[in-house]
Amino acid sequence: MANVIKLRKGLDINLKGKALLEKTIVKAGAEYALTPDSFVGMTPKVVVKEGEHVKAGDALFVNKHCPEVKFASPVSGQVSEVVRGERRKVLCVKVTADAQQQFVDFGKKDPATMSGEAVRQALLDAGLFGYINQLPYAISTWPDTNPKAIFVSALRDMPLAADFEFELQGNEQDFQAGLTALSKMAKTYLGIGAAQKADALVNAKDVEINIFDGKCPAGNVGVQVNHVSPVNKGEVVWTVDPTAVIFFGRLFNTGKVNLTRTVAICGDKVQNPAYADVLVGTKLDSILKDNIGDGKLRIINGNVLTGEKSSMDGYLGAHTSEVTVISEGDDADEMLGWIMPRFNQFSVNRSYFSWLFGKKDYSLDARIKGGERHMIMSGEYDKVLPMDIFAEYLIKAIIAEDIDKMEQLGIYEVSPEDFALAEFVDSSKLELQKIVRNGLNMLRKENA
Repeated sequence: MANVIKLRKGLDINLKGKALLEKTIVKAGAEYALTPDSFVGMTPKVVVKEGEHVKAGDALFVNKHCPEVKFASPVSGQVSEVVRGERRKVLCVKVTADAQQQFVDFGKKDPATMSGEAVRQALLDAGLFGYINQLPYAISTWPDTNPKAIFVSALRDMPLAADFEFELQGNEQDFQAGLTALSKMAKTYLGIGAAQKADALVNAKDVEINIFDGKCPAGNVGVQVNHVSPVNKGEVVWTVDPTAVIFFGRLFNTGKVNLTRTVAICGDKVQNPAYADVLVGTKLDSILKDNIGDGKLRIINGNVLTGEKSSMDGYLGAHTSEVTVISEGDDADEMLGWIMPRFNQFSVNRSYFSWLFGKKDYSLDARIKGGERHMIMSGEYDKVLPMDIFAEYLIKAIIAEDIDKMEQLGIYEVSPEDFALAEFVDSSKLELQKIVRNGLNMLRKENA
């Protein structure tokens, strides 16, 4: 019997441009790229040379400090370029795809009969282990860590978020195989939403199912960890994106690395919002071509609250489930500015008259509408963060670089995405996700 956990705090933001539950065809691109920045906390070391031929599943780069953690190429083809930035930082490794794809054969395996160590080694050999993240620090994990639990959240409830139940269709066996594999390494918890009814979720085997009933961010895996098995100092839990679970299952069921995922093409500036089956590393131009409006646009590699600002020359991230396009907003010309009553703009605190019209979808642009200012201790973070922490005091401790206070206030169990909604409602206009990431990096360096 699944446990039901009701959450009272949170905020649902209804935006225009949600992807329809139908698929559009995206033509295969000529070039793909794997970006190390998709795997937070990992320092890449490139193990291929320009001009070298690789198969899908061959390693493009490894973790410099843990070389057994490899990162697999999504396609077979010729390595066309290793793109570097300042101080020779590896930005991405590009591969020109073959017309006929070739795969490394890792051999079919039955995870039900494997030991935890064998599962771990299989993921390492195939270059998929790096898709497992961990708390504390919200980084790509290391193979020598021993987690007390593994958490998978199949609930996506951020604005315009992709529906995982739709992605799951046709991938049920791979998803179950992935869950079984994870359960061999540690006790595994599957978090689902109260409205989710897919049989592969509600009747999943080898896991403990928890139903989260509440507003966004109930789907955040950090929120689920906080309510089921909080992380204390010295403890580690692994967190896995549900799509990565499908990747793992495909590896065991087929013996091949197949990084095809179903992404939502969404946002009010997308002409035909829908879903598409694409590979990790697909160029965003291939996904958005002839499907976006005119004007100044903000292309987001990911969700509107947690994604990265990108361009048509960007590449789909390893953990990206949405490609979002909204208006930049810097060319907006509003008569009388904020003093107008505004019937079509969203407000958390009912500053506009739009709340009189009940639940409706809004078009929001990328403007912050205000500059950074002194932090106001108003309790507004706590209203949208259903976690047992003092969010405002934690942010102050991070800004002050008070490590002892950060530990006391629960930094070990948070990740930047947990503060996405708090950042949205923040009247101080602080970059909370960036602040939390800096705090986690500081703590990781201190404890190294």
